[in-house]
This record gives sequence, structure tokens and C-alpha cells, in this order.
Amino acid sequence: MEYIKSLSDNEQAEIFVAIEKLIFYKNNNLRIPDKLSKCISNGIFELKVKHENRVSRCLYFFGKEYKLVFTNGFIEKQQKTPIIEIEKAIKIKNYYLKG
Repeated sequence: MEYIKSLSDNEQAEIFVAIEKLIFYKNNNLRIPDKLSKCISNGIFELKVKHENRVSRCLYFFGKEYKLVFTNGFIEKQQKTPIIEIEKAIKIKNYYLKG
């Protein structure tokens, strides 16, 4: 939520719309389009949201009882997701799944 709160109201709304789309696809057993979300490493997925002049990436995984657990987010500055962001998401996922 910290990341999302740092964005403009419009950007926040766009992220929540993308999350709703993601939930719709999952609840209806539909294939999630790669342009919306894709698996990037060890069960960590990336939700990609295009804004007017930049792109947000929010990393998440599927927790217990099919819950979506968002770990971290950032503004895209390069084509490839930074390793440090993926490692952060994996660390949070491992901590979550131990509890």
C-alpha cells in the first residue's frame, strides 16, 4: 500500500482496475493476458499497469486460499524487472508462507 499511496489518484485507480481484471480472470479460470500479468520467478508474478507517461510494476504471489498477496511495487525504468525487486518479493513470500 505504501507504493500505491505514493502514486497520483489516477494512477492508483488504474492499479485497482488492473487488480480487479486480474481477479476476474482468476475467478473465471481464464488465461491472464501476458500484457497484464506474467510469472517472472519462483511463483512471483508481475502486474504491469501503463499510466499516461510511465509504467507501474507490482509484484505478487498466490497465498493461502488463493489470496493475492502483493509484495512490492515500483515505476518501470527499464525493460527487465530488477533482480533486487524480485529478491525482495521472494523474501516476503517465503516469510509469509512460513507463518
